Amino acid sequence: MAHHELHFLQRSGWLRAAVLGANDGIISTASLLMGVAAAGATHQALLMTGVAGLVAGALSMAAGEYVSVSSQTDIEQADLAREAEELKENPESELRELTGIYIQRGLSPELAKQVAQALSTHDSLAAHARDELGLHDINQAQPLQAALASALAFASGAILPLITAWLAPHTQAQTWLTVSTLPFLALLGIVAARTGGASIVKSVSRVVVWGALAMAATALIGHWFGVNP
Repeated sequence: MAHHELHFLQRSGWLRAAVLGANDGIISTASLLMGVAAAGATHQALLMTGVAGLVAGALSMAAGEYVSVSSQTDIEQADLAREAEELKENPESELRELTGIYIQRGLSPELAKQVAQALSTHDSLAAHARDELGLHDINQAQPLQAALASALAFASGAILPLITAWLAPHTQAQTWLTVSTLPFLALLGIVAARTGGASIVKSVSRVVVWGALAMAATALIGHWFGVNP
């Protein structure tokens, strides 16, 4: 029978990339705009900086995620190829190894051997991939999915402070960015917590505190090196 029960872990791959991308998009773009605004840049320069930050950040997130997850995929494939070769050359040793794994998990030696034999007869490589290597369908690396999710999430996050900077009166850009960005981050924390089944308070606290620190740091740097005293 097919197993249709939904667990939060099944969302971990795309949720991690999406939350990381959106969080980075909001914080990095808002912080960048805060620093540039604090330095006394014109409204046009502020918007150009925001657009450049959005495009560069989205592409950077996509490229980094793709390279990272592709490397993970290469490692997984290499381990599977090695395991397949070992199964071909020494199946009895691999059967004993699988039996030992099930004994360590609490099965009796007799039952562990029966389970190992049954699973090996059905699909020995799948059994070793799952129980020896820890590879499952729900956590298999998917480079393109992770890259696309990261890029779209970053752009979705970055567009929020960019719109704020566009709508805000130039002299009040920093205030508007601060007032709008922190609620954006809190909302992201709530969405991440609800989607992943985590604590809302912890999730919101993490993103809001680190976002506030990042914006404060870049605003301070902007004041130090401001072009308009």
